[in-house]
Amino acid sequence: MELRRDDAGQGPIVTGFTGHGFRVRDDVFPGGLLLTPQSAMAWDAPAAATLLDEAALAPLFALDRPPEFLLIGTGAGLVQPPRALVRALEARDIGVEVMDSRAAARAWGVLRAEDRWIAAALMPY
Repeated sequence: MELRRDDAGQGPIVTGFTGHGFRVRDDVFPGGLLLTPQSAMAWDAPAAATLLDEAALAPLFALDRPPEFLLIGTGAGLVQPPRALVRALEARDIGVEVMDSRAAARAWGVLRAEDRWIAAALMPY
């Protein structure tokens, strides 16, 4: 019996970590990464999670339908983003989950396998 990962229909999935960046299938993103159910985009992430704002996340708001919530990966450790950003996202009816980037990448895969309509912003290490 052969076991194979079935990611059909799940959109981009983080398959590994490279240096300070991420691997999504065959593509390498050497820095930050924005994920939507349909795409993976290189991201010039702020230098620290405390500097995150709506402008930094603007590409995620261009979806035809807003995400249920946003996974924010804050690099090697958990750092809370500015409270003003969380309030602004909640005002858009977007929930926020914050964790280190590796945990956020794993959570992304699990939630996309459940067909959850989410977005992610993963900061490099």
